[in-house]
Amino acid sequence: MTSDTRVVVIGAGLAGTRLARRLGELGTPALLVGEEAHPPYNRVLLADVLAGRYGPEVITLPSPGDLVRARITGIDRAARLLHRAGGPPIGYGTLVLATGSNPVLPPLHGLRGDDGRLPGGVHAFRTLDDCLDLAGAARPGARAVVVGGGLLGVSAARALAARGVRVVLAQQAERLMERRLDPDASALVRRHLTDLGIEVHTECRVRDVRRAGGAVRAVELADGYVLDTDLVVLACGVRPRTGLAERAGLAVREGVLVDDRLRTSDPRVHAIGDCARHAGTLYGLAAPALEQADVLAQFLAGDTGARYTGTRSLTRLTLSGPGPGSPLGLASSGPTPLDAGPLDLAAFGRAEARPGDDVVRLTDATRGTYRKLLVRHDRLVGGVLVGDLGAVGALARAWEGTEPLPADGGPLLHLLTLDGGS
Repeated sequence: MTSDTRVVVIGAGLAGTRLARRLGELGTPALLVGEEAHPPYNRVLLADVLAGRYGPEVITLPSPGDLVRARITGIDRAARLLHRAGGPPIGYGTLVLATGSNPVLPPLHGLRGDDGRLPGGVHAFRTLDDCLDLAGAARPGARAVVVGGGLLGVSAARALAARGVRVVLAQQAERLMERRLDPDASALVRRHLTDLGIEVHTECRVRDVRRAGGAVRAVELADGYVLDTDLVVLACGVRPRTGLAERAGLAVREGVLVDDRLRTSDPRVHAIGDCARHAGTLYGLAAPALEQADVLAQFLAGDTGARYTGTRSLTRLTLSGPGPGSPLGLASSGPTPLDAGPLDLAAFGRAEARPGDDVVRLTDATRGTYRKLLVRHDRLVGGVLVGDLGAVGALARAWEGTEPLPADGGPLLHLLTLDGGS
């Protein structure tokens, strides 16, 4: 395939790898360009690697045959060339940006040294290298402060505790995972973490990183309280990685703007995954990225009717301890690593009721389970489940459907109390 016709995909994450593989299956092979030294991997499972539940090789993705490791530095849209560091340009006929997102680094005093780098002991948590570096530093008995109590921060805190690290989780918002869970579900997550020995602080802002000898020694909170620590983990969210698109003159507003065919402002350039903004929405989740990759593969392989109309995303998370025989490599000193049971979470649609919504709620304090559904005009518009996801599959299908629920509510109550497989 010549550079005039070939598809080139920048980014070897979930979205880019899925697209390249699907195109190959459809007879339209693509060149996949990734800058990480590792084979493509499933970023969703990094917390399980950090916890010691999986080795890095377990999360490796099936890789398409044509993969080039290179850092792309610029896009020449007129010549249809990609400039890369340390190598000749790469020609393309159709270009796909699957550049993902970068971790948000909060504006903390003392966070960066004179060279602009993070000090020793301060870790972002976005790539496999981040994960492996953190795992190497997370010795039993070490102290860690996790900054950020969203999904990523909760996962990182749980994983570090599984390695015997003494963890403080600092969340600026009033509750954990406030964007995905309602107050009751968030309280269950907090109880689960504190039962594992994790110290959780909400409405708590870290303002200063204190260093000595080039390494972190403590963090200072907004109220002046100082926490001694060996590690700081930054889990403050992500921001779409749009630098290449902006420098190439493509339309960008928070993310790279795309239409229903996932085309950017240049019809020869598409964007999918975390970096793409479709119909005003930045998804930042695995399910929409994979769905976009599938739709775009169909379109690029010749199905001109293929369109992406949006994803109604289900968030599902299992906070797991290390499995039997996991390669933790833990020393014998310090606290015993945790081997508590998992906590399952799922959320879809809205987590909070609005005026006019009907709320159906079941709570079992003994089992630590919680289920809440939101219904509006006889349609399921949202739900939160904690501790038992036996009903999540049926509920998600009801939420995704367009038919109204029966007025008597009987089938809805059956779905809510369902304990079968999902």
